[in-house]
Amino acid sequence: MEELEEGRFSPKALEDFKLIDMAVGGDDKAYGKLLMRYRRPVYHMILKMVRNIDDAEDLTMESFSKAFRSLHRFKKDFTFSTWLFRIATNNTIDHIRKKKLNTFSIENTYTDDDGQPVGIDVKDENNPDPQEEAIRAQKGELIQAFVNMLPGKYQKLVRLRYFHELSYEEIAEELDAPLGTVKAQLHRARELMYDLVKNKKEHL
Repeated sequence: MEELEEGRFSPKALEDFKLIDMAVGGDDKAYGKLLMRYRRPVYHMILKMVRNIDDAEDLTMESFSKAFRSLHRFKKDFTFSTWLFRIATNNTIDHIRKKKLNTFSIENTYTDDDGQPVGIDVKDENNPDPQEEAIRAQKGELIQAFVNMLPGKYQKLVRLRYFHELSYEEIAEELDAPLGTVKAQLHRARELMYDLVKNKKEHL
């Protein structure tokens, strides 16, 4: 089996498999390593799709949240990067449909770090996935686990954005704060939460 895997997958992909085994086995630092390894490429892929920096940052966080929640179900039939990019792509397509944005062609394709094409699994809008609502409700679970660790001034912002799904403009109005301040503070809150994942054991 080891020989088959080494023949099929790159050294980077095999290292990912080890990190996944470690993470599922309880090694919290392995999550941080996976996050740091793929955060930037996932962000740039999503940014090409939505062409909005704020949305791309939000969707990157959501994508990792969904991936980490499902990590125990990951099968080593293909690379982790392929699996992660599919999750990120599908989550972003859901966002685009919800916002009715016309910035992405479903004909676009991407390749993972092994050069393999990443398929874009677009669901038929006339036959919605019955689990769609459940997935949407669960997507913020990893985020929620870290919200209480944030400084108080960031907690309300994060809850309004990710749990109540308010726009930046609506949050600014709700808090009677300048839009630029809201965006800057949410950006900082995301960075802090990424740091919490990266250094999970120290903070827990």
